[in-house]
Amino acid sequence: MSDQQTVAPASVPSAEAAAPTTSPAAPEAPATPRPPRRALRAVARWTAAVLVFGGLGTGTALAITSAERGDVPGLATEDDGRWAYPKLSLPALPAGSPRPFSEANTAEIHHADLRELLLPAPAGSTPDKALDGGWVKQERFLAEYRAEDRDELAQLLTDTPPRHIAARGWTMPDGTRARIYLVRFNSTAFATHVRDEFRIGVAMRWPLAGAVETEFDASWKSPRAVEGVSSYVLTEKAPHGDAHVRQAYSVAGDTLALIVHERPGEAGAARIPFQQTVILQNQLLG
Repeated sequence: MSDQQTVAPASVPSAEAAAPTTSPAAPEAPATPRPPRRALRAVARWTAAVLVFGGLGTGTALAITSAERGDVPGLATEDDGRWAYPKLSLPALPAGSPRPFSEANTAEIHHADLRELLLPAPAGSTPDKALDGGWVKQERFLAEYRAEDRDELAQLLTDTPPRHIAARGWTMPDGTRARIYLVRFNSTAFATHVRDEFRIGVAMRWPLAGAVETEFDASWKSPRAVEGVSSYVLTEKAPHGDAHVRQAYSVAGDTLALIVHERPGEAGAARIPFQQTVILQNQLLG
């Protein structure tokens, strides 16, 4: 998502004078002289510049309406199963702080409040009181994983400690339970190290408690749809247990995101709303 706007150049009226049509016997009063063409062009250029810089001045409050249909394979009709998320916008940044993937931010650090980068719950959902969009303790994040793996994971997070963990969860009317964790580290190198230790993108070293056997989702076609954000999208292998789990890890500079959709029953967690959730969360992180 770019915070630059394209401004069409202002039109410049012709400075050519019209040929006189009155008779010599009744001369008209002299017409008001038109400004020189050079002056008109200068005004046009300054007008365009003002509009451009006016647009750039709103850089930290960019609107994100929704994922484009072409971004999520299979989105063809209005009734495609997408969830109704509210209109999104990027939070304001502290004065003088650049966005994470701008040229001025070579360290790719997120300066915005991490809680404001969490995707809000869609319409019709029931909020998870334990994951209300605020800070959560490390133990709550570790609870997503198998009990036998938590000590090893805890040691990893002790050696590579996160600065903050923010989380939001909700349940949809069809029973789908969604959870998003944003884990921000002290540097991009730390976030990358944790990703590598998880073996994300190779073979999951520490699977989620509810989805031990996973595979890459072959339908995911947007691994780098958002500049600076890499996504790894997995789905639980069939046959699944009482619930089907879809999960994604997104790495964005100093922040690692875990996105989970879990739905009981044979139908399982739907692909379209899950990929929609991943794309919108990635947009907020980018």
